[in-house]
Formats: sequence, C-alpha cells, structure tokens
Amino acid sequence: MKTPGLWDQATKGSKTPQRSLNAPLAERMRPRNLADFIGQEHLLGEGHILRRMIETDTLSSLIFWGPPGCGKTTLAHIIAAETKSHFIFFSAILSGIKEIREIFREAEGYAARGLRTILFVDEIHRFNKSQQDAFLPYVEKGVVTIIGATTENPSFEVIAPLLSRCRVLTLKQLEPPILRGILEQALSDDERGLGKLALTASNEALDFLAAQADGDARIALNTLEVAAGLMSKGQVDERIITLDTVQEALQKKALLYDKGGEEHYNVISAFIKSMRGSDPDAALYWLARMLEAGEDPLFILRRMIILASEDIGNADPRALQVAVSALQAFQVIGMPEGRIIMGQAVTYLATAPKSNASYIGIDAALSEVRKSGALPVPLYVRNAPTKLMKELGYHKGYQYAHDYAEGYSGQDCLPEKIAGRKFYEPKGHGYEKNIVERMEWLRNKRKNQPS
Repeated sequence: MKTPGLWDQATKGSKTPQRSLNAPLAERMRPRNLADFIGQEHLLGEGHILRRMIETDTLSSLIFWGPPGCGKTTLAHIIAAETKSHFIFFSAILSGIKEIREIFREAEGYAARGLRTILFVDEIHRFNKSQQDAFLPYVEKGVVTIIGATTENPSFEVIAPLLSRCRVLTLKQLEPPILRGILEQALSDDERGLGKLALTASNEALDFLAAQADGDARIALNTLEVAAGLMSKGQVDERIITLDTVQEALQKKALLYDKGGEEHYNVISAFIKSMRGSDPDAALYWLARMLEAGEDPLFILRRMIILASEDIGNADPRALQVAVSALQAFQVIGMPEGRIIMGQAVTYLATAPKSNASYIGIDAALSEVRKSGALPVPLYVRNAPTKLMKELGYHKGYQYAHDYAEGYSGQDCLPEKIAGRKFYEPKGHGYEKNIVERMEWLRNKRKNQPS
C-alpha cells in the first residue's frame, strides 16, 4: 500500500493525473501525449530515440538533462500516459531515502508478477552521493527503470556507477518560435487554456514574451496568465494583450544563472575568454550578466587578477596593478558604484596586449622539477655563513653581479644538469618587446663575457 505524500503521483498504464482548473496555466497546458508536445525534435521526431522508446515501450534507464521549462517533467507525464509499465512520479525535493526504499519494495512486488516499474525522479541531482548509491542494486537487477530529471550537468551531479547505467538525453532550451506556438495554443484552448476569455495578443507582445522567457515554457505561460489577469473585463477594445501589458506582467525576470551549477561556469568562462580574446564589448556583456544575476563581485575580481598574470603578463605589467587596484577599490566603494571600477578594469584588461609566456614559463619549470627532482644547488650560489661551509666550497666562485660592467656577470644559476635551460620565452607583444631586446642583449653579453 502506498503511503500518502511519499511521491507526487503514481500511475499505471495510460492513466494520467487530473489537473485542477485552479492550477497555474503552465500546469494545465502540459501536453497529454506525443502529438501535443512541441519541441525537442532531436529526441521526439519521427524515428528518433525517445519517440521509439515510448512507442515500443522499450524504455531503458534515462537521465533527462536540460534547462528549466524545456519539457522534462512533461515528458514524464507523457510516458505515464503511454507506457505499459507501472509508473511512479517521485520528487527528490519532497522525499528521501526512506521513501525510496519503500518504493523499491513495492517495485519488487510488481517485478515478481512480471510487471516493470518506471521511477521518474525529478531533481535527481538533489540526492547526495550515498542516496544515489541506493538506486544501484535495483537498477542493476532490473527491478526499476529510472528516469531522472536534472537541470545540472549529470557528469558533476550524478555518481559515475549510476550514470554508466543510464542513457543521458539532453533537452534543448526552447526557441522563441516554439514558445510562441505554445502561447498561441494556450490563448485558443477552451478546455485548459485561456480560450474562454476570448483574448488575443499582438504579434509584438507574443514575440517579446517568447524572446524574454529564456527558453522556459513555464515562465512564458505563467506570464501570459498574469497578463490576461491584468486585462479589464467586458471592454472590447481592451481584449488584446499588448506589449505594454506583457512588460507589466513580466516585470524583471531572474536571469538563468545558478551560482552553484553549470551556467555559473559557462558564463565565467565566456567572460575570461572575452578578455583573453581582446573583446571588451563581450567582456562587459558577460560582466553585466554576472552582476545582474547576483554573482559575488569579489569572485569576478579575483578571476581578473589571475587573468592579468596568466594572459597578459609582462606584455603589460601594469595590468596586474590595475586588477589588484580594482579589487582594493571595490572593497572600499562596494556596489552599485563598484560596477564602474569593474568596468574600467575589464576594458583595460581586454584591450591590453597579451602574452602567456610567464604562465608557460612557471609550468615548464614545475614540469622540469617534477621530472628531474631536487637537483643540487650549485656550490657557488650557496651561502657560506659558517667556516665549515666555506671549507666545503660553498659560495666559492660566485660572481657578484654589481662587480661587473652594467651589473651583469652572466653566471648561470641553474643546477649543472640543466644549465642553459630556457623556461621563459617572451613573445614580443607590448612591453615584452623591450624584454626580448633586453634578453637578447644579455645573451650576447654572456657570450662575450671572459671566462
């Protein structure tokens, strides 16, 4: 017997949960079958993988990975309607491992009677690693077929043993034309949508809403419902949802940006690559995206300091000073004025000449150390603070740079085994042109130095 509240819905065969007329428009308008579903053609088009699985009732364990509002849960409802298996819809937000075990015991009972159980786990990434471990023996034995849904990259959020037993299906963000079609369907649907209100919407209103919903059908539909509620009843000239009405309903929408998830890394990557690629406009755009979404400005500034050394280096030594000064100034000023400081620093770093020679140099030196180990320090560059050390030859033969013309002796300070090895090779960009010339002068000076 099922315990009330353990899972959202449990359905068998072709039965689907009834949706209340008081439910939000997005919930009421969920497609009930494959024919109603719009989008995700790469999975549900004729002959494509998920359609074939559903139509032939040959589902294997799956992970649906995609952004909010792209149809993951809706597909679960469709599977519930069209599969011949016992189907359980389970939310990882509301329940834990105790309830999962009860579901597995029930599934074992169905398996003993030759019936398959499909367990749809919404927000599967919210289970921790040990909780996900509990799925493994039941999936391995075929007691349940799991369909997990997640907005997070499964590579990071789903344990490897479970991931290896599931096929990951990536759902795409819904494009504006698809969202517009969904909105038009909701306006005309008398049974579940807004059809009985006899409303229409201007083309610019629908286009704007479809574009501003960020590929999320839930946002688009629920905003349309709010816009419909703003309309005055009974006035014919006000039965058209206009752009102004949609803007009023939409207000300011939170950007798609999860500071703990993949989108966080996508945006910061785009930001860094824009500065590295000397594109100040793109760098400012991605900076604005992060600030508007509530990213910690100090995190952004620390990444800018790293870039100043990693990607600019000695091509413009001032870049590091600018980045560090920006962080210090921001700590004094804070937001919102701190955005101005960040904008100045970002445009400086983006337009500065680039060189990663120092970055390559330190990594090359680390590689050599790991390969050759702790090579002995040449005796002549060792200090000799004691009599014994002097007797052992420490410091003997050291050439004090200031005793030589122009302050350069040319003495090699590397261990004997790797003497002459080059780690730093400046590229000649920006100020590094001066460094290249200086290093060439030093090499010639060393060649001509009396031995």
